[in-house]
Amino acid sequence: MITTRRNFLYLLGAGTIVAFFGTSTRSSLATSVTTTPTGVDVFKLPRLPYDYNALEPHIDATTMKFHHDKHHAAYIKNLNAAVNKHPEFQTKTVEELLISLDKLPKDIQTAVRNNGGGHLNHSMFWQIMSPKGGGKPTGAIASTIKTQFGSFDTFKSQFNEAGTKLFGSGWVWLVTRNGKLEIITTNNQDTPISQGLYPIMGNDVWEHAYYLNYQNRRADYLSAWWNVINWTEVNHRFDKALKY
Repeated sequence: MITTRRNFLYLLGAGTIVAFFGTSTRSSLATSVTTTPTGVDVFKLPRLPYDYNALEPHIDATTMKFHHDKHHAAYIKNLNAAVNKHPEFQTKTVEELLISLDKLPKDIQTAVRNNGGGHLNHSMFWQIMSPKGGGKPTGAIASTIKTQFGSFDTFKSQFNEAGTKLFGSGWVWLVTRNGKLEIITTNNQDTPISQGLYPIMGNDVWEHAYYLNYQNRRADYLSAWWNVINWTEVNHRFDKALKY
């Protein structure tokens, strides 16, 4: 199904922001605003929906703490600094900013692309992981993966291969394009949303996501990550993608 821009914006609007990123009561994206005084930081760092050490041994507590408290927080700080230069954009959600990057003032386009993307990508990332995750997919995403990729093992192998072969920093994603599942990669903090694609799940393959525990063994990190994948949340995101 082709996603129209109108429907895509509706999907990503303030009324569906909780459904888009998960329903954890401990995490709030705080990206939807109404009126904001100039200079006020409108984007907030969401809380993790679990403790720093909850994903061990697959992702260690030190990595989670630095990843969330330092890296994600830096994206928030820099995004706010960029938007505060042009207060008329303070009422936009981060999704709206990223969908229409070319309409932003040129002096903040790169900052919003990098830091807005970093904020949005990581906000999803925390939600699609769980200490009770792992195992094989269930529900609609499981049957669709089997139909389109032949088996979960084939899909997982292709996903890991794409993440391993990505040169430098970036993300490997499962998205929907015209109603079909597709594995893609993006560089740096670029997000599929800027391409009009709905991200169902994605894995961060920046070195800061894994280097303390895995060093240069990105492939090992990608393999271990499946032990914490939150299939309930992935199914929720897949369901939203199919409706729009």
